[in-house]
Amino acid sequence: MKTQILHIDVNNAFLSWSAVERIKIGEKIDLRTIPSVIGGDEKQRKGVILAKSNIAKQFGIKTGEPIYQARKKCPSIVVVPADHNIYKKYSDNLYKLFCEYTDKIERYSIDECFLDMTEFVKPKEDIIKIAIQIKERIKKKFGFTVNIGISDDKILAKMASDFEKPDKIHTLFKNEIKEKMWHLPVSDLFMVGNRSINKLERLGIRTIGDLAKTDERILMKSFGKYGYMIWKYANGDSDEKINYEVSKPKGIGNSITLPYDYATLNELYPVLLTLTEQVTYRLRKENMLATVVNVQLKNSEFEVYSHQKKLNYRTDSSKEIESTAKKVLNELYKGDKIRLIGIRVEGLCEKNDMQLSFFDKSENNKNNKIDKAVDSIKDKYGYNIIKKAGEIHNQNKY
Repeated sequence: MKTQILHIDVNNAFLSWSAVERIKIGEKIDLRTIPSVIGGDEKQRKGVILAKSNIAKQFGIKTGEPIYQARKKCPSIVVVPADHNIYKKYSDNLYKLFCEYTDKIERYSIDECFLDMTEFVKPKEDIIKIAIQIKERIKKKFGFTVNIGISDDKILAKMASDFEKPDKIHTLFKNEIKEKMWHLPVSDLFMVGNRSINKLERLGIRTIGDLAKTDERILMKSFGKYGYMIWKYANGDSDEKINYEVSKPKGIGNSITLPYDYATLNELYPVLLTLTEQVTYRLRKENMLATVVNVQLKNSEFEVYSHQKKLNYRTDSSKEIESTAKKVLNELYKGDKIRLIGIRVEGLCEKNDMQLSFFDKSENNKNNKIDKAVDSIKDKYGYNIIKKAGEIHNQNKY
């Protein structure tokens, strides 16, 4: 299965988050449209600039310089104190949104995350569509922009997100590094700092491509293990893993915005089937069982309503959960035009805690064998190698 990673980085996070928060409480002026900075206590000469607007940048104001120096460059500059409660709030809101797409998330910093999407998307074109959806949802829901880097390597995804800003999506797959990365100055490579640049230049290394083509033994002689590490980064082979938190989810769900408004149950059934397949596959990968099945609908008037059914047993069976979801949908559907449908399983528990006495053992064992065989094929050849009715596009977990 091809690795697919997103690196999502908030554009000018501290200033953007402060601007959004001030607008929310009635401020008419957007900090991002005027000379403004986020800084420490201005009464103390040691107060420094933590973030700046693009207009402030045009005055030559730099991050890290004292605020009193910035005022000399632009006397009318607006200084806003840092508020880490606001930053944490928006960072947490972002994380919750990302959890709708994958449960493998590394919070690399307060304003950037890595998302391992490998198990939850199809080929390359779909990861780009999902990245577009995430970017636009963030802009619409929260009021600020992000850059997204897409790659099959963690470090390349981060490099891609640093390309042209703001509000952009860039790919940097391993087969694109020569075209998109090697011409860049070596200082642009992740983990290459000021201390290393002069030494690299003395070796005749000025671009990332120069570094990639250098004999790694020369680099190890000059830099030790660090030299080998940056050589691998330059060649797009970092071997870096997503350091996501290993914790069991409280619920697992998928939803889909339909290509047009569906008006009958017969149209909705195959979609529900495919969503159920996706949810139960993830449920089994987590080695968990569900006791609650929830179905959600959004109609053409954007009214959202849902209904759930509690099972008197615990299961990860696609057939069992699909059957229950279908009953819930029948009870829920009011005959209106539907633009979104979703399914979510909750009341999760570890599979080892299963109470077999609640089951018809022969039927359950039969279903488990089928699910296990299907999962094994999907794990080996890719999730979409086996499909049932109701092929889904533009998937969006909720």
